[in-house]
Amino acid sequence: MSEIRSIFNRIAPVYDQLNDWLSFGQHRIWKEMTVKWSAANPGDTCLDLCCGSGDLAFRMARKVGTSGKVEAVDFSSELLEVAKQRSKDYYPTPPISWIEADVLELPFDDNQFDAATMGYGLRNVTDIPLCLKELHRVLKTQAKAAILDFHRPENALMRGFQQWYLDNLVVPAATQMGLKEEYAYINPSLERFPLGKEQIKIAREVGFANAVHYPIANGMMGVLVITKS
Repeated sequence: MSEIRSIFNRIAPVYDQLNDWLSFGQHRIWKEMTVKWSAANPGDTCLDLCCGSGDLAFRMARKVGTSGKVEAVDFSSELLEVAKQRSKDYYPTPPISWIEADVLELPFDDNQFDAATMGYGLRNVTDIPLCLKELHRVLKTQAKAAILDFHRPENALMRGFQQWYLDNLVVPAATQMGLKEEYAYINPSLERFPLGKEQIKIAREVGFANAVHYPIANGMMGVLVITKS
């Protein structure tokens, strides 16, 4: 866990650029879809796990309005500083609390949140079932969570294209910025990340009543939508 945290602390200054490279600039659209699938409403108390530089948290804050609240959690102190600065620059009064914590041991009471999101974080946690179990614990009954992440496509052609893109565009760009080793984590994280149907199985095993996985971008991306019974 400390090694992964160190990686994200080092890439914090270019984290948003990383997401642009990996998603062909489309991650903003997918984040809007993720917030919509979370079913967050005005006045809700919401949770954003692995908040990074704050994109999903800002979107959730706009959704819940000034009468709502968003708890944004990340284990990277550097990324949280980026998020706080962006909040000052672009969102002067969002109802967001920035919290440095481990998503495998959330500092919240049971049954606390009306909705939750997670963007590009589940793939990097060391224990996916435990992460989802913690999420289940802190959600209210009938609450939904929407989890966005990169995936290895099942289609061989798209899988080959994704690998070509990583090898020939993302890694060279990272190398020029002195971050080649930091970007080396992407391939192994994609290889070990469960496919959509496996994510559904894990979510149901830890207690979620409903789980649906929506492939995006020809399977290179996906959103897992889970509902607490």
